Order: sequence, then structure tokens, then C-alpha cells
Amino acid sequence: MKKELKIIGKPTPKLDARIKVSGEAVYGNDITLPNMLHGAILRTKYPVAKIESIDVSKAAQLPGVVCIITADDVDTNNISYLNDHPVLKKGEVNCIRDEIAAVAAETREIAQKALTLIDVKYKVKEGIFDPFEALKEDAPIINKFAPANNDKNIAHPFHYEHGNLQEQKDRSACIVKKRYNLPRVTHCCMGTCAVTADYSKMENRLTLYSQTQMPFLYQRDMAYTLKMEPSRIRIIQPIIGGGFGSKLDMYPYEPICALLAMKAGQPVQIAYDREEEFLASPTRQTMVIDISSGADKNGKFTFREVKIIMDNGAYTSWGATTPFVMMQTFSSLYQLPACLFEAYAVYTNNPYAGSFRGYGNPQATFAVERSIDLLAEELGMDKAEIRLLNANFKGEITGQRLEFISCGHRDALEMVIDKSGFDGKHCSTGVSQATQQNMKNSRSDTLVACGMSLKYESSSDKSVASTIFQRNSERYKRGIGLASMVHVGGGAKIYPSDGCGTTVKLDNFGYLTIITGSSEIGQGSETVLGMIASEELGIDMKNIRVINTDTDVKPWDVGVHASRTSFVAGNSLLGAVKKLKNKLSSKAVQLLETDIEDLEYENGLIKSRKTGESIKTDKVVREIHFREPNELCEESYYYEPDSKFQDKGFKGNVSGTYAFAAQAIEVEVDTYTGNVRVLDVHVAQDVGKVLNPLGLEGQIEGGVVTGMGYALTEELIIEKGMVLNPSFHDYKLPTAGDVPDIHFYPIETNDPKGPYGAKGVGEAPLIPTAPAIANAVSDAIGIKIDDLPITPEKVLKALKERIV
Repeated sequence: MKKELKIIGKPTPKLDARIKVSGEAVYGNDITLPNMLHGAILRTKYPVAKIESIDVSKAAQLPGVVCIITADDVDTNNISYLNDHPVLKKGEVNCIRDEIAAVAAETREIAQKALTLIDVKYKVKEGIFDPFEALKEDAPIINKFAPANNDKNIAHPFHYEHGNLQEQKDRSACIVKKRYNLPRVTHCCMGTCAVTADYSKMENRLTLYSQTQMPFLYQRDMAYTLKMEPSRIRIIQPIIGGGFGSKLDMYPYEPICALLAMKAGQPVQIAYDREEEFLASPTRQTMVIDISSGADKNGKFTFREVKIIMDNGAYTSWGATTPFVMMQTFSSLYQLPACLFEAYAVYTNNPYAGSFRGYGNPQATFAVERSIDLLAEELGMDKAEIRLLNANFKGEITGQRLEFISCGHRDALEMVIDKSGFDGKHCSTGVSQATQQNMKNSRSDTLVACGMSLKYESSSDKSVASTIFQRNSERYKRGIGLASMVHVGGGAKIYPSDGCGTTVKLDNFGYLTIITGSSEIGQGSETVLGMIASEELGIDMKNIRVINTDTDVKPWDVGVHASRTSFVAGNSLLGAVKKLKNKLSSKAVQLLETDIEDLEYENGLIKSRKTGESIKTDKVVREIHFREPNELCEESYYYEPDSKFQDKGFKGNVSGTYAFAAQAIEVEVDTYTGNVRVLDVHVAQDVGKVLNPLGLEGQIEGGVVTGMGYALTEELIIEKGMVLNPSFHDYKLPTAGDVPDIHFYPIETNDPKGPYGAKGVGEAPLIPTAPAIANAVSDAIGIKIDDLPITPEKVLKALKERIV
């Protein structure tokens, strides 16, 4: 008989909610250590220049300055994914972020003043800010530390293919080709970048209070950079004020802070202000995607051919590996017989990109889903029908050899199509002609506009419907768009281990401590783990603690990325709890004189279903501890998912499971101002199993709003290497007033590998949002959307060009 779940699936507030709303939470910027100094970094004045001299003498004489470092004062290895990034720059600068010198002083104000007293003489040089220019034969080498075996100015190439491309082209009844330009956006974490370093010369031991999402890999990378033993470095994570992938890499300010602390002999903290955060924190990759897609006469997809040029910036971060995820979308989102994929991360003198929630998939999904709308229009097919016809299915092994053991793709599509009324709100064969005629006539006396059938049941409803129609047929145009996605839902095997360790300790008073390798970055993983333990052991959530912040204490875990934590850490916890329950149950059957299969854990008791007798769990713990077998109630378990490294051709089942989602989004376009307003968002997502509905809802809503910003307003504007909008005044984030009605429909496919059947959910909600919005705008006004963000200026320009 299947066990009825009492905790899992029930709305549960986050364990850290109280300290966050009360202001008690200690973030990275709040760390204060005895005798702590404050660090500041002098960055280059020009994006590209030769450094002729650096004079720090005036700054060193400023009262309150304790130490100053330049590249001449330190001995470090380069950082980054390709080791192409010097911590402090010497001889030349290649990017406006470049760090030339750093100061540690008694106050932030003194440190900042000291920077103004450092005299740097530059010889300004011409830079290359367009990746296509960087690829020309006569272009100079941008990064002299780039791998020698790479082509000039190509930081990282990717090539993937499956199927017979030419054969599939020949059988295509329709082929569409398009170029899409995707913008540079930044994470906008409420907590800015901050790190505090404390070095003990006596122990030769460095402690870093870091916001990293990958503490053990960060420990390794820091040790390599500083030429230290990793065991001499301890990482402690304060509460993180937003990650979203921005803290998957190590950046120069972090080893610089450590170097200052080592030289000063005192703790040092470096914390960015908001302008420095915009200038120096990572971004989502800007890229140009050329895609050619085909379908046969029945609408079955035949092939995709893709070439991508990514602006890598001056140095390489993990962001350069986003094609590793993007190729999965191009190869495996919907059934596809053939795919050819090429991508190039190209050095420029722009700020370098990094990891960002979705990891390249928002860009890839935008290109795929916009192309599907174009195919449907060319074939005269319904845009929902063509997607359902090609949807992924349970048991499918894709051309890339991804294995969809569970799959809610079709279910998600059907759900949002039905709930949004998609079939009655869009033009099934394209909108261009209908909309153009509608805009010319602007007839408000008809109840059909672009195939939209308005339904009403009362006179008041009719009045409202007429008003809506008049808005639609005159100044305001409404449209609806559809998009879906596939993403890893159980980690990704890109390191030797994608696993997580867990230790559980049940003390003599019935309190459970979970020591997990996983990290909490705001996604609610601590709460989910507490819920799992409560479900399995019958212990109240208030009697459960989660410890997960200290590399000296917690077991190994690869880090927070690839929507892996609930899946991997959850399975790890279940493994540890199973071992603990075995120990408890062995003693409980003796005390209750019953059988193991009759035991039930509930409300702090272990009960016998057969006899009705029960005993307190903490009493059983004491019996184990103080009597034979005289053991502690403590167990550890390490879970490694059965995902595989992909081969040299990028084929193989890289994730423990895969998540699917679909969104239908309705928009209103003001043709006088060009403003696009999102009205309704319908989201269906294959979550495997809902663990915490409250946390899941937050993930969905946050992801959708992030996707809206990507679609409509956000862009970090770089001109000749300079950041032009480094503030929330000029960088346009969506605000509370922009948030539409978001309707969420979880799809539970009960994945056999997930904890209780669950999959990772964190990245999926934002991935289909931008293409669904773009498809909706196109549906409303009959203009093809090729670039993001869809600003009012772009809409008005497109409308004007069409009329002309």
C-alpha cells in the first residue's frame, strides 16, 4: 500500500523566513570581524590600453591605508575556466573591469580616497568590441593567455551533429531561416558582491566568508590561484542575497581580498556598491543565432541547423560553456531527426559574461520557438497543433541520447493551450494579413479580430467584451503566444562527480541535525530537506536543523547549478535517513515486540500498526546510545546520480532527469506608444512531484518575472567597451506593477529516480517566457520579433517600417 504523505506536498514556509523578514539575517556585506580592514580595487580608466607606469606612493602615505598591492607584489596563477585571466593586470588592460591595484584601509572611505591617489599612466589603444570583427584574419589577438590550440580570438568552439542533415533538408516541405540577436543582461542580485578574508599566519590558514554557489570547487580554485594547499582554505557561506548563477565562478576581487588580508595581517572585506556591481559582476551572454529549421508537409520537424557567435568578452568564465546546454535544446526540444550545431565563444574587449539562470537555454529556446511559429505560418498550420505533433514523449531517446524516462512535455502544452483559451485567441495560420487589414479598417462593430472569438454569458460580460475588442481593434492590439522548453532537471555530469553527501544526527532529545553538502542560495533547499526528513522520521520541522555553510563541517557537493539540489541532495538525504531508520527500527522492534514492516514514524513517536503500541523516538535513541549496541544515531550517505559524461561528440545521458515546461502568454500592445503589457501568463511545468507548493510557486513567479525582464526591458548597454547604464535608474528591471496574473499548473510525472518522484524546477520557469512574449507580440501586430528586448522604440520602428 502506498504511504500517504503528510508533509511532502503541503505548503511549508521557508526555514529562514523569520530571520530574513525581521532583518536578523547576516549577509556577506554584514560580516564584521575584529580589526577588519576594508578593501577597494582600482580598475582601468580605459577598456584597452598599455600600462606605462603605476605610482602608489601618494596613496600609501594616506593616513589609514594599511597596504597596497599591484601585479608586481603578488605571485598568483591565472583564474577562470581556461586560466586566461590574471588576477591583477600588468603591462596592459583589455576590459573596463580590469583590476590594476588594490588597497586595504581602516574604512571604506579611506580605501576609496586612496584609489584616487594612485597615478597610472596609460597609452590608449583601439579595441575590438564586435565578435565578428574579432574573427577577421587581420584582427589582433585579444587575450594573450588564451589556449594555444584554439583559433585566434576563439575562446571555445562547440560542434555537435546527429542524423543525416541533407537527407532531412531534401524531404522538407518548408524551411525557414532567421537571425536572432539576444542582449546582454545582468543578474541584479539585491545583495551585491562581497567577500571577507581572514588569514592566520601562524596556521597558514585562510578563511573566506564567500557568497559562492560552489564552495568546494571554489576552495579548489582559490587554492590553485594563491598557490596554497586546498586543505589550508576554509569557506564559510553567509546568507546569500541572490545568486542566479552569478556566483558559480570565482572572480578577481576574491583572491585580491585574500591577498590583501595576507599582506596586511588583518581581515579584509571587499563589498561592491551598486555601480561597481553593474560594472564588474557577470552577465548573460549576448549572442547572434543563425538558425535554419525545416518541417515536412504534415508539420513534422525534419532538421535544425544552427550557428552561434557569442561575445565572450576579454576573459573566459564558465559562461563560455553555455553551448553545452544550448545544444540540448536545439537537438532535443521536440522530436528531431537531424541537427547540426556550431557555437563559438569569441574574445572581444567587452566585459566578460558568466553563468546565469537557464545557462544559455533562454537564448536557445527563443530561437527554436520563434522559428516554430514561422514554420507554422509558412505551412498554414495551427501553432499549437504543430507543437503537439512534435512534442517529446516518455521513453524517448533523442538524437543526442538524452533519455526521457519521464516526460510531461505534451501534458504541459495541452494544459496551457486549454487554460489560456489559446485556440480561440490567436490566428492559426499566422497573423500578418489579418492584422494589417484590421489596422487599416479599425472596425469596432465586429466581434472577430485576428481569429479571436469573444465569449460572454451576461450583458455586463458583453459590455466588457466589447470594450476589450474596441481596445484590440483600434489603438490596442492583443495577441497570445506559446512556447515550451526542456532543461536538465537532475544535475549535469560535467565534473568527475555530480553527487552530494549528507550526514544526519538524531540526538538524545529527539532533535535532528541535517549536515548537507548542498547550499542554500534562496531557492528553499533547506526547507525541502527539512520536509523530507520530517516526512520520513515523523519529527516536527521545528526540531530539525540544517547545517550547510562550512567546508570544514559539511560533506562534499559539486554546487548549486543545473537545477540539481532537490533531486541530488534530496536523494542523498533519503539515503542517509534510510540508514538511520534501519538503526532506529532495529531497536524499536525489540522495545515494542513487533515487526519492522509494522513500524510507523509519526509525531515524534515510533508506532506499531499491529499492536497499537508506541514509543518516543528520543527514547529509542537513548536506548541505542546508552545500552547495547552503544552507538550514536548518526549516519552518512553519498548519492551519485547515474547520469553519464557525454562523449567527444556531446552525446550521452548527461542528467539524472529532464524537466519540461510550456507557457501561453497574452499581451497587449499600445500601437501609439509601442509599449507591451503582459496580461496573463499560463505556466505548466513538469516538476515530477510537488514537494513544497509554497516554495514552488515562488520559483515559478520569480522565474516568469525574470523572463519578462529579458523579453521586454532589460539590457546592459555596452558601447566601445564602456557600461552606459550602471544603475537601477537606467537599467530597467520589471517592478511589482509590471507583474501580470500568473497561473501555474504543476504537471506531476513522478520520475522514478527523483525523491518522491520530484525533478529540479529552478531554471525552467524563465526559459520559455521571452519566446512566448515575442510570439504574442507578433500575433498581436503581425511583426516578426527577431531581437530582444522588445522595447517601445523597436515596436514603433517596426510598425512604421511596415506601414511604409
